[in-house]
Amino acid sequence: MAKKHKGLMGPDPTKPQRAGNVERLPSGKIIFLAPVPLPTGEPALNEGSVSDLNDTWLDYGAGWFGVFGNQLIIALSFWSFLIVTFFFPMVVYPFVSERVFNAFIGVSIRDGFIAMFIGLLLGLFINLKHLCARKKYLPTRFHRQRREVCFVPEKKGGDGHEKPVFVPWESLRVWVFETRGVTQYGVQQQYGMGMGYVLPSTDQWVKTEFMTPALPLALAEWEALRGYMEYEVNSLDEIQSPLAIREEGDPPWEGAHTIRNAHRRLHRRRRNGEVGWLYTLGWYLYHVLTFWTLPGYLAEWTTRFVRRSGEKALPKEMVEWSKPLPKEQWAKPSKALIVISEEVRRIRQQAPDWPIEKVFAEAYRRQSPKS
Repeated sequence: MAKKHKGLMGPDPTKPQRAGNVERLPSGKIIFLAPVPLPTGEPALNEGSVSDLNDTWLDYGAGWFGVFGNQLIIALSFWSFLIVTFFFPMVVYPFVSERVFNAFIGVSIRDGFIAMFIGLLLGLFINLKHLCARKKYLPTRFHRQRREVCFVPEKKGGDGHEKPVFVPWESLRVWVFETRGVTQYGVQQQYGMGMGYVLPSTDQWVKTEFMTPALPLALAEWEALRGYMEYEVNSLDEIQSPLAIREEGDPPWEGAHTIRNAHRRLHRRRRNGEVGWLYTLGWYLYHVLTFWTLPGYLAEWTTRFVRRSGEKALPKEMVEWSKPLPKEQWAKPSKALIVISEEVRRIRQQAPDWPIEKVFAEAYRRQSPKS
């Protein structure tokens, strides 16, 4: 699932902003990409934060359960059984008598089943905990026909949700951030993307932030959203991460198809000489010990359950707002957005190495005498 972060120092909601503005922090900086959502020139990319999309709306920030967690639970449980039942007896065999060893075997089989049962219970508890947390989380939804974004803020204390907030697309504040902090492991750099809106009637600051491994990936995540809203992106296949084990036409969630894709990719890499027989043997051994496609089917079952419960949990206002509109009612981009976006693309071609904040600032500077 997408990694949501609540502890970062966000931007000052009282200051008006536009794309290209930079807000300095004690340990880093915030770069604004919107209001007026301008193109960055980066390739659009989804690292799992886009949980669903269709011709009308896109859900961002929720994510789905993966296969690896189920593989880890099964592996730890099954391996615990193998270690207690077979490995320990092999270790003690040279040092004990035949009678003691036979008695030890009977005990080790019992203890092996106990260890496996405890492992499965622990994994089930962790999965249920994440499942309950995911059921309570409502994604941020982007409706491109209306050119609006819907937030459903959590109530204070996390007990339920407030009424949905519908934000004009071109008024949404979006930023990327990079911060630096010193920990016991040394200096660590953090990157991410955030979005929010200040409600005019109440001055309430509605925002959400997500961590990314690097700043270019934060820009790429933004480009996936911006491209979708501007009809430049129309499917998950167009924003597919090259590292993801997903093939064209697959659903946005992981499942048994993910393991089959990985199997085909393994043989393709083996034919191309990218991996050797030792890696291939290890891959097969790992997947045999995790019961092959079983973790994928468990992930699919969990996803289906969460999708059904999530649809029921959506507020009625959000469900009504999410319906498609007749084409003649589709909202159009503003003239200011079209003009500034064209200027940004020209500057990008002239100066491809400029940082994005400089590109945006220069685009506004060139357009200001004409406005």
